[in-house]
Amino acid sequence: MQGENKKGAYLALILSMVIFGTIGIFRRQIDLPSETLAFVRGILGSVFLLLAMRLTGRRFQTAPLRGSLMLLVLTGAMIGFNWILLFEAYNYTTVAVATLCYYMQPVIVLLVSPLLFKEPVTLRKFLCVAAALAGMVLVSGAAGSSSAGTDPVKGMLLGLGAAALYASVVMLNKKITGVPVYEKTIIQLFSAAAALVPYMLARGSFRSYAPGTAQVILLLTVGIIHTGLAYALYFGAVEKLPVQTAALFSYIDPVTAVLLSALFLHEPMTPAGIAGAVLILGALMLA
Repeated sequence: MQGENKKGAYLALILSMVIFGTIGIFRRQIDLPSETLAFVRGILGSVFLLLAMRLTGRRFQTAPLRGSLMLLVLTGAMIGFNWILLFEAYNYTTVAVATLCYYMQPVIVLLVSPLLFKEPVTLRKFLCVAAALAGMVLVSGAAGSSSAGTDPVKGMLLGLGAAALYASVVMLNKKITGVPVYEKTIIQLFSAAAALVPYMLARGSFRSYAPGTAQVILLLTVGIIHTGLAYALYFGAVEKLPVQTAALFSYIDPVTAVLLSALFLHEPMTPAGIAGAVLILGALMLA
């Protein structure tokens, strides 16, 4: 029975990573401002997880939230703006390049951890950072390859900005202890949506919008499948698997994004770009 549970956990983890890896393709098909899509994602994702807790017999615990509520709200707001930057990155460069830039998050953590956490810089960490940065140069086209998109440089900067926010959330989450993962994620997703409301009001993003059936299906997919279901599968799996395994399997996400963007969106990837992608993914896995 234990072996079957572990096998199911592996399948759930792989499925969640594949789902995360397809979000860029879906974003390309949704005719909405990035902030509106991020808002819908936060609302639908948090509601789905609440329903999932109810259906599985879990009770939402409020007591563990008391000492960490402000930090949860702050990190949730950062997640919301992180989504905006990532969705905008998809608009300006390829899904593959935007995703690879986004997955520079571990490199950013490695770079700042000696300053913030007094962690030593080992030779392996230094080589990983150097390899990832070299890969980013190749992917960007600065080494003579071409990077497709309406504004590749802007797209990469937006992707790296999203990675910086994501890295900040990861580091701040280290200070959040004793909060169950479902409760933490629900608060953060709802806070992500709530934090975007003033920004959306300022930009007039709440204007009347009459989406067609296809657009509604895509929105529900991103909110329910890519957020609610994917997070539920992910957290259900990581509770049963070693941390190292979950970290290693997380790179199914960018690999899926790179492969599917080439297959479905016919996005070009030059030999230099492929070499850069291999350098980035290899460095992040070792890091």
